[in-house]
This record gives sequence, structure tokens and C-alpha cells, in this order.
Amino acid sequence: MKKLNIGEQAPAIDALDENGKQFKLSHLKGTKVVLYFYPKDDTPGCTNQACNLKDNYTELQKRGYEVIGVSADNEAKHLKFIAKYELPFTLLADTNKKIINDYGVWGPKKFMGKEYEGIHRTTFVIDEEGNIEDIIEKIKTKEHSAQILKD
Repeated sequence: MKKLNIGEQAPAIDALDENGKQFKLSHLKGTKVVLYFYPKDDTPGCTNQACNLKDNYTELQKRGYEVIGVSADNEAKHLKFIAKYELPFTLLADTNKKIINDYGVWGPKKFMGKEYEGIHRTTFVIDEEGNIEDIIEKIKTKEHSAQILKD
């Protein structure tokens, strides 16, 4: 698993969003970005995390952050997830796992004694210049916004 570090330039992103529209991270230059990677749409932990970000979205925006979620789910699944929970932010479909691998969040995991490959729930806070300002790896799904805002 590749490891990114604070201070490094965030890898470029060119992917489709939930509407099938092209998204480029470079288009957000000048904006702080919360780029969060999560395993799967509409699962308990991922739903808690997304809803916590939704509930605090106004405060995140007030502090200058744009929120972008990434998983290996396709556009249709993202669209359903967004509609079901009224999520106000973009979700990127990384079905070929290019972004997931570029950010080093794919690797071995353990759950109930079984080992498998999957996405490690990780958030990258990217500054206005496109540099990684913070990396949050121990995500508290119900308190994630506070971890980002350091409240």
C-alpha cells in the first residue's frame, strides 16, 4: 500500500461523479477540500459518516471546505445513496480503483477473523494549493466533522 504524507501534493483526480459528469480535483484549486474514502454506499458505518458530514456541511463550507467522497461504487449507487440521505456533496465513482490506489487506501483488512482486500476509511484534507494538510486514518464515523474541524 502506497503511503502519502502531509505536505505532499495531492494526486490528481479525474473521475466521474454521481451524475456521470467529469470531475477534476484541479478545478477546486483555491478551495480547501475534504476528500474522504469510504468502503461502500448505504452500509451502517458509511451512512453514519456521510450523514455526519451532511449534518455539519454548512459549518464545513463556512470554514471554506468542499466535501468530496470516493468509493468503488458506481454512479447509480452513488445517486441512490445521495437521494436516500439527501447528501449535499459530490461522490466520485472509482470503479477501477485508480484514485483509491493513487491515495494508498486499498489494502488488506480484517473483519471477524477474515482477511480480505478493501478500502481503508481515510480522509485527506487538502489545502488551497493542492497540498495534503492532514490525513485522518482513525475515523469516528459519527463524529467525523469534529475530527476535520478539530472541534
